[in-house]
Amino acid sequence: MKWIRPLSAQVEETAEMVGSKAHGLVVLHRLGLPVPAGFVVTTEACRAFLSDGRLPHGLDDELATAITGLEAATGRNFGGTQMPLAVSVRSGASVSMPGMMNTILNLGLTTGATAGLAAETGDQRFALDSRQRLLSSFASAITSDRPIPDEATRQLELAVETVFSSWDTPRARTYRELHDVPHHLGTAAIVQTMVFGNRDDHSGTGVAFSRDPNTGENVPFGEVLFGHQGEDVVSGRSLTRPLHELADRAPAVWTGLLDALRRVEGHYRDACYIEFTFQAGELWILQVRPDRFVGGAAVRVATDLADEHVIGRHEALLRVSPQHLRHVRTPRIAPTEKTDILARGLGACPGVAVGRLATTADGAVRMAADGPVILVRPETSPHDMRGLAAATGIVTARGGPASHAAVVARAMGKPAVVGITDLAVDVDAASVSAGGRTISEGALVTIDGTSGEVALNSPRIVTTAANAHLHRLLEWADDVSGDHTERDEAQRLTAAHAALRHE
Repeated sequence: MKWIRPLSAQVEETAEMVGSKAHGLVVLHRLGLPVPAGFVVTTEACRAFLSDGRLPHGLDDELATAITGLEAATGRNFGGTQMPLAVSVRSGASVSMPGMMNTILNLGLTTGATAGLAAETGDQRFALDSRQRLLSSFASAITSDRPIPDEATRQLELAVETVFSSWDTPRARTYRELHDVPHHLGTAAIVQTMVFGNRDDHSGTGVAFSRDPNTGENVPFGEVLFGHQGEDVVSGRSLTRPLHELADRAPAVWTGLLDALRRVEGHYRDACYIEFTFQAGELWILQVRPDRFVGGAAVRVATDLADEHVIGRHEALLRVSPQHLRHVRTPRIAPTEKTDILARGLGACPGVAVGRLATTADGAVRMAADGPVILVRPETSPHDMRGLAAATGIVTARGGPASHAAVVARAMGKPAVVGITDLAVDVDAASVSAGGRTISEGALVTIDGTSGEVALNSPRIVTTAANAHLHRLLEWADDVSGDHTERDEAQRLTAAHAALRHE
């Protein structure tokens, strides 16, 4: 059995075999977009590893052959002291599980290769920073006391093992249980040539949506970090910049990104999400997926795509679930004089949540037994998964709209506020501070995931009126069902779905 597949336009494997991330990379190849050369170790190999406790027989030889192919394609040497080749090893299941599994960057930067990279670039700081990132990502991913080998081939084998093992971590299992994802699927491991967003001032990394995920408006939305690598964006540890700043600082990258968003949206006929890196002004696309929005954003995207003749009205109706309509009329904190605003950040997932403040994931789980909880953290990570699942709303001091907290909140449909720059979380004292005030754990707070406000106690809440996009969608629903009697919005959409299924 072959355990490895190439990443190219000719690959015909299913997402169940190579994972949805690799499947998306094949789409990018077919669209002629810039993708780093690489290959994928299949989900079958992961299942064999989880069953036997070791990498399957023959995979080591296949890895060696695949790496030789990457060396030939790039003109570089894996672990070599001259023109060294470094790779990333990323997880990629058939179902999206954002941030739940491990990623290893800069793999292959052994002691000798790091010296070779410094000599090649004339930038020892960059080379040492890249190696340190490799060591720290490995250290955080390895669960035992295994040493990190200083030999590239062994690093690669260990990285694949680490990615496969992360499928069965408690955080990943919790995520799958919350989202009804079967435990037997396993993950692929995607190996690609590294693109260094930390290379220089003309390098960076970011994420982009083809449309605003909060509103559905047809404008590019996202965030970017200059001089950083990808984990800095999703971790929430670094202060990101709005995506549109690319237009001034890296106009060629901005133009290429807009073209990529246009092409992938045309392929999927839906709003899309892209992860990208640029090195020395050259753009590379690392991931793509259609990104079905929720609530009012889902309604707007569906109706706009129908108006643009990308999809028909019937398909637009089927893309919006009755559950989405529960979040269309977005609740907001009322702007009154009595509203006591503690802090303001960035709204990351619309809605209002009221609950007792918790400063740790374990605290959120414990306190949730007695009522709703708002989890407040400096930033979140996959290790906070149980607390995120238990919380009614999420607040972080750092991070932007594509940080781990924001992505998980949107996946769970929970209001979230991120990027509150003056927020400090003191776990030892079980308190948070903002705006010169300190609030103890257990205090009642209210968060507005649209405005980014965090208020004390339980202020008055108002609900926005239905907009023109919802009215039009419901008119289409009534035309399909033939029923124009007075019913609630979800019933009208449900009736249309039933009629379409029986066509």
